[in-house]
Amino acid sequence: MSKFLAERLVPFEAYVPGEQPQDRKYVKLNTNESPFPPSPYAERLARQAAGGLNLYCDPECRVLTSVAAESFGVSSEEMIFTNGSDEVLNFAFLAFCDDASPAVFPDITYGFYKVFAGLNGVPYREIPLTEEYRVEVRDYFDAKGTIFLANPNAPTGVAITKAEIESILQKNPDHVVVIDEAYVDFGGESALPLIGKYENLLVTRTFSKSYSLAGGRLGIGFACPALIADLKKIKYSTNPYNVNSMTAAAGIGALTDREYFLRNMAIIKENRARMTASLEAMGFTVLPSSANFIFAKCADISGEVIYKELKKKGVLVRYFDKDRLRDFVRISVGSAEETDALLRAVKQIKEERA
Repeated sequence: MSKFLAERLVPFEAYVPGEQPQDRKYVKLNTNESPFPPSPYAERLARQAAGGLNLYCDPECRVLTSVAAESFGVSSEEMIFTNGSDEVLNFAFLAFCDDASPAVFPDITYGFYKVFAGLNGVPYREIPLTEEYRVEVRDYFDAKGTIFLANPNAPTGVAITKAEIESILQKNPDHVVVIDEAYVDFGGESALPLIGKYENLLVTRTFSKSYSLAGGRLGIGFACPALIADLKKIKYSTNPYNVNSMTAAAGIGALTDREYFLRNMAIIKENRARMTASLEAMGFTVLPSSANFIFAKCADISGEVIYKELKKKGVLVRYFDKDRLRDFVRISVGSAEETDALLRAVKQIKEERA
């Protein structure tokens, strides 16, 4: 840290991404990436777009927007594309939060919410999850701030229903409610059909997980045209060319190749069920997950030990050294082979410590 850093940022804690070690080849189940490569059609379109990289990309993402409008059943005025969904979330903190409308989110959720609040100088309030690690919907009635809810939640994987989201919207008519649906394609119930009914709803999605484009950095926000105009005002005041040509082309291919998408979703759900059942049979408690990861704890081995022992055996999972999370590890759902490798390693750890 230099002496030139603005004083307000000195105590600021940056987001800590999942580790990306290069020392050996790991079974990588720590960052919720897709185990599958992008759609072959998405790859082909991205390669073709590379030939035009001497020119600026389309700031409106018009072709991608047209394809997405048909795919998601919304109008082009109800969407904004961004550099990953993190960018549209940051835009939301900038656009809809201030001293009069602080950010409100769970105490256990996506770590970037607290980071965005700190970075943008936004006051925030955290609401504890229940003892079962669920969002208590009534706690968000008349929240007196801009609400941010990951659904399914991270790192727990637990989801709430569209009806529960609608009740939150109804109880907060004067504040924006942001529903972060990064993992909704793996089993959650989307709030997207509600954007035409509620002017205070913003739904965010990412192409990183279910569309296998984590390295492409493509996100999307859905809302009524007035909210989208607010977000675009920030986009055009910071970086109008935020989605590069190759990423936009890959997004078109990913949305078009629906068969590839559906097949991969089915495999992830199947592997999630097998991983959950197998770990429970070995004495783990696994929270009910609607995401492409599970949150699990062992009765007789700490989360830290599980994490460290798995790493020694070449399997990476995510460990959070924080209150109420230390007993757990978050495990991304991978391919069948990666699932087998995880389960073998866990069995070995249990046997070694028996």
